[in-house]
Amino acid sequence: VRRLARKRRGGGEDAATLSLSYKIHIASENNFPTAAGLASSAAGYACLVSALARLYGLEEELSEVARRGSGSACRSMFGGFVQWQRGERPDGTDSLALQVAPETHWPELRVLVLVVSGEKKPVGSTVGMQTSVETSPLLKHRAEVVVPERLAQMMRHIQERDFEGFGQLAMRDSNQFHATCLDTFPPIFYLTDLSRQIIALAHRYNAHHGHTKVAYTFDAGPNAVIFTLADTVAEFVEVVRRSFPPATNGDQFVRGLPVGSAMLSQELVAAVVTEPVPGAVQYILHTK
Repeated sequence: VRRLARKRRGGGEDAATLSLSYKIHIASENNFPTAAGLASSAAGYACLVSALARLYGLEEELSEVARRGSGSACRSMFGGFVQWQRGERPDGTDSLALQVAPETHWPELRVLVLVVSGEKKPVGSTVGMQTSVETSPLLKHRAEVVVPERLAQMMRHIQERDFEGFGQLAMRDSNQFHATCLDTFPPIFYLTDLSRQIIALAHRYNAHHGHTKVAYTFDAGPNAVIFTLADTVAEFVEVVRRSFPPATNGDQFVRGLPVGSAMLSQELVAAVVTEPVPGAVQYILHTK
């Protein structure tokens, strides 16, 4: 970022912006678990690059800079729906993020993050991906054949605001990602038994309603990200609360955007809620 600022200033100093010779103390803080599969590194590097750019008065394309810290950070430089373009240049300078649709495009879409563990994962994302690249034939097939096709499908679902297609594809792709983790040698286990219970819960819920109302995705960690629409949030949160009753933080179990109350029918409870596991989900973060 300093190098870009120096190039823009042509070697001179602008009195209106911070001197490039100053040393900077950086302190960053998350309001969600770090190194637990919730893209904390992407958030951190995007925040860092954005803050430095504002400090030095830069306004140009910066997703390529953020990508150097954490690949996914390039996408976090924009709001809404963002595609990370692979690029063709050997130096990676054309591997940039592109906003597919703004955050206003699908106002009904909501996200529920089910935090089951704040512990640091045993295999970091970078090391895990490097090992998968070296040892997983499935990852090679996924990157060359599956991902390009699914990327085009996902962009179409987003443009059409087709939640059925969007949700089905999100779940299938999450499952295949974790299949590549198992295909890695030695295998990588990011999902836990609790993660799999949440997956089963989502499928039972959708089966009860006869179509896709919630969709899960898991990154390199055990915590679930659930996509749904605004009119489903209250009911599904109550399903989660019944399935994983909060142990001690009942008043702080749901954080973020407010969630209304919902009454569950006996048929839904019988079909979806199996034996409760108290305290298994630490809290839910509701956002969009």
